Amino acid sequence: MNGRRIEVLALLAPALILTLVVFVLPLVRFLSLAFTAPEGTFATFVALAESPVYRRVMLNSFVVAAVVTAITAALAWPLAYLLARVRGLWFTLMIYGVLFPLWISILVRTYSWMLLLERHGPVNRAIQAMGISDTPLPLLFNHTGVLVGMVHVLLPYMVLPLYGAMRAIDPRLMQASDGLGAGLWQSFRRIWLPLTLPGLAGGATFVFLLSLGFYITPALLGGRTSIMLPTLIVAFITEHFNWPMAAAASIALLAAVAVLMLAATRFLKLDRGMFAR
Repeated sequence: MNGRRIEVLALLAPALILTLVVFVLPLVRFLSLAFTAPEGTFATFVALAESPVYRRVMLNSFVVAAVVTAITAALAWPLAYLLARVRGLWFTLMIYGVLFPLWISILVRTYSWMLLLERHGPVNRAIQAMGISDTPLPLLFNHTGVLVGMVHVLLPYMVLPLYGAMRAIDPRLMQASDGLGAGLWQSFRRIWLPLTLPGLAGGATFVFLLSLGFYITPALLGGRTSIMLPTLIVAFITEHFNWPMAAAASIALLAAVAVLMLAATRFLKLDRGMFAR
């Protein structure tokens, strides 16, 4: 048994050393900068907590993440249901439609939305042609643009866990419910919804955590009122050259993600949602 363990450790050693040198040590070094401010050891954290601007950015990050999660859940539910029901060519076309955006760069997709949502872009021209508005709507450089871009990028991460949960449901359960006289709403509420909740919980957790760390889409599609925490971290480094504040904001974001992950793994059955078969 000891020889077996030595072999396993020897096989893992190159990857572990590479991870330690390339990722862990630089990350620890960067985070340690949060405690090197000239004003004091915890001055950066005090500044983040006391500044109304920084508090607003943090609150905005969580609000945007929550709204994106809610929108993706509403859009993904019927799409996942159709995926679980169709077969053959229709399933192939639909699953490729879900997966294909994942193979395209986020930067390319974000610039595409900039062209679509601009004042004289196709979306505004269509809105004016249908008579919904006589003037172009402000769809870019605000919360609207950020939400549209982030939902488009993150929708597959909600669809796939929901599809896995729905695909695992035995269709005979719904048939039995119908045979026993239950109505459509009662069957949905007492059978379909409880069995798909793990998939919804897993997808929602995944989308929410990814939304908190989004940088490219909010930076390009958002305005001054839609700044998120990753954008603020980059601004600390590239514009203000304030590495301690950037490290402190990174620790705040990392702590929020860690707490959410611990809560999710403690109270939600993510293994049944994310890896349902």
